[in-house]
Amino acid sequence: MQCNFIGIFKNEILVGISLTQFLNLNLLESFGERDNCIKTSVRNFVFKNYCSHVLFIGNNMLTGQNAFSKSDKISTIESIEILKLAVEDLKIQFKEQKTKVHLTVFKDFDTDSSAELIPVLKDYYKFTTQPNMLFSIPKEWKTEQEYIDALSKKYRDQYKRARKKIVDVEKRKLSCEDIKKYENTINELYHHVAKNAPFNTFFLADNHFCEFKNTVDDNFLFYGYFLKDKMIGFNTLVKNGKAMDTYFLGYDDTIQREKMLYLNMLYDMIAYSIKKEFKEIVFARTALEIKSSVGAQPKEMFGFLKHSNRLIDKGISQLFCYLEPKTEWKARSPFK
Repeated sequence: MQCNFIGIFKNEILVGISLTQFLNLNLLESFGERDNCIKTSVRNFVFKNYCSHVLFIGNNMLTGQNAFSKSDKISTIESIEILKLAVEDLKIQFKEQKTKVHLTVFKDFDTDSSAELIPVLKDYYKFTTQPNMLFSIPKEWKTEQEYIDALSKKYRDQYKRARKKIVDVEKRKLSCEDIKKYENTINELYHHVAKNAPFNTFFLADNHFCEFKNTVDDNFLFYGYFLKDKMIGFNTLVKNGKAMDTYFLGYDDTIQREKMLYLNMLYDMIAYSIKKEFKEIVFARTALEIKSSVGAQPKEMFGFLKHSNRLIDKGISQLFCYLEPKTEWKARSPFK
C-alpha cells in the first residue's frame, strides 16, 4: 500500500484534505480462499491481469466516508471536482514511475451523499457491496445492563449462553510492548481469519498493530483473549470522534466455536462503547447476520469506480456484478 495525501486550497487557505491508497494486488498471496470454485479462479485471474493496480480515494481499511474532510468554506461538489483533478495528476505521477493505475475508486458514501456526487462522478460506475453494519447507542444507556435489559428473551438467553462459555477466558488490554511480545501469534490468528474471508485486497504487515498503536496511542485499542495464558484471539477498536470503529481481529477457529469467542467480542465492544458514551459502533462489513443478532443495523454504502481501459470501462457494470462475491444473510431483531 502506498498512501498519498491531498490538500485542497481556496485562496491559499487549506479548506479540505483527502487520503488516497494505491494497492498492487499482484503482491497478494491470496484474494481469499473461502470460496474455492471456478468463479473464484476466474475472478482472481481477471483481478491479477486487468484490475490489480487500484487507487482508492478513501481509507480501504475502514468502512465509511473517509475519502475527504472539508471546512464549510468549500462545498462537497467543489471538493470532489478538485479531487478528480488531483487524482488525474496522481495517476500521471504513477505512470512516470512505470506504474499504470487500472481502477480508480471513490469510497464509501451513504445514499444521500452518493446521490449528490452523481453529477460530478457521472463518468464513474456507481456500485454497492455489503452494507455497513451500524450499532446506534441510545442516549439513555449508561451501562451494559441497560443493553441486556433491552434484548428480547431469545437474545438475552443468547447473551447469557455466550458469557457462560467464556468464563475461563481472560481479556487483556495490550500495550505496544505486549503486542510485540505476542506478534507471531497475533499474525497467525489474523491471517487465519483474513484468508478465510470471501475476498481481500490487502494483508496487514507483521508489525502493523504495534506501529498503529505508536502512531495514534490511546485512540487505538488492542484486546487479547487468553486461555491458560495462551492467546486464542484478539480484537481492535479505533476511536473516531463520537463513533467507535471496529478494526481487525483474529482467533483460533478450533476454540472460537466452543467459546463463542467472536460473539463475545461483539458484546465486549458494545459494553465498552456504552460505558465510554460513544454514539455508535461501526461494525463494518462481513459477518452480517451475527452482527445483526447483537443489534447492528445495515446501512447501504456506495462507491464510484472507473477503469483506465475504455473498452473494459464500458462493460464495468457487468464485470463488477460477476466478480463481486454475493452474501446471503438474514436480518435479526434482537430488541423487544
